[in-house]
Order: sequence, then structure tokens, then C-alpha cells
Amino acid sequence: MALNANIPPEHQHIFVIEDDESMRETLSGILKFLGYQVHLFSNPLEFLKTTIQVAPAIIITDMRMPDMSGVELQAELLKRGRQVPIIFISGESTVPQTISAMKQGAIEFLTKPFEREQLMEAVIRGLKQDTAKMHAHLEHLAVEQSLKGLAPRERQVFDLLSLGFNNAEIMAKMGISLDTAKQYKSEVMRKLGLRSLSQLLALKKGNTQH
Repeated sequence: MALNANIPPEHQHIFVIEDDESMRETLSGILKFLGYQVHLFSNPLEFLKTTIQVAPAIIITDMRMPDMSGVELQAELLKRGRQVPIIFISGESTVPQTISAMKQGAIEFLTKPFEREQLMEAVIRGLKQDTAKMHAHLEHLAVEQSLKGLAPRERQVFDLLSLGFNNAEIMAKMGISLDTAKQYKSEVMRKLGLRSLSQLLALKKGNTQH
């Protein structure tokens, strides 16, 4: 089974939140053996004092813990705006808890005892998911930086092009000549490194999703 080929395991982070020391150490041993950076916490409240400033990262947490349930932890993270992929493990849980966890974006729910292979498949899937999210965020930042390089009138043309305006409509909207409209359009495409309007529309769509 291939690990995330783009990023070595030692640069991928797994946060384990488990009140059972034996299970916590078992998970740690498996994950560290595979080269991952493993961060251990005995309870959710301790974990919430830590700001996750690394990526890609995933969380492995027990569903039922004394101070806060896994679902409550998941909801608190969402409230804080950090959507880390979460794998839930539990010896016992209710159907409503499982449904709530999945609705809030959990990637897997493992019932003890589970196979090591099940755990690893979930870990790899979660890390790939967070990697994709990280890349999308970096692309978004790159687009934002490129757009800042446009002059005000060029940015206006970009916005009109993204709305489907043609040269004649841009000319009328901005009160400029057709040649000037074409020149602005050419500069927008050149500065953003675009070769077609379809690329511009795709860039605009991707940028507005963040």
C-alpha cells in the first residue's frame, strides 16, 4: 500500500486523542513505526489547548471520553474553523453519535477491535484529503497574489470577463474603445498566465470557493 507519495511520512502529522493509555501507546507504536509525526493527548481538553499549525494532519480520537465526546470535539474544531480529517475509534457508541460524526465530516469510524490494515487505510485516506486541501489553499493564495498584480482597470476587466462579458460588452460597460478593451483583456491574460477564457472562468470559480 503506497503512502502519500508527495510528502514523506516524517512531514505528515497524526494527533492521537485517547484516554486509554494502552490503546494510545499501541496507536503511537504503529504510526511511529511507519515514520509519521505522532502527537499524543490523553483527553480532548488538553488537545484543544494546542493550535494545529501543521499540514497535512489528521486526528485519531476515541468516540467516548470522560470530559468531552469525540463528536463534541469534532464540533468544537469546526467552530474554530479547522477542518482536520478525523478518524473515530470506539468500543461502544450509539448510532446517533456515529451519524453525527459522519455528517460533520468524519472520514472513518473504527470499532474496537479493528485490524491494523483498516486503520492504515483510513490514515492514508485522511492524509491525502488534508494534502489536497493544503494544495488548494496554496493555489488560492497564489491566485490572490496574481490578482493583486492587476491594475484597477485590468481587475475590472477580469471581473467582467469572469461574468461572461465579451469585448463589446466590456467596451460599453467601461466606456472605453474596442482596442482598449482588447488591450486590457490581453494584459489580464498575460499577467495571470492564462491561455483561454475557459481557464479564466475555472480560476475565478476556484478562487470564489474559498
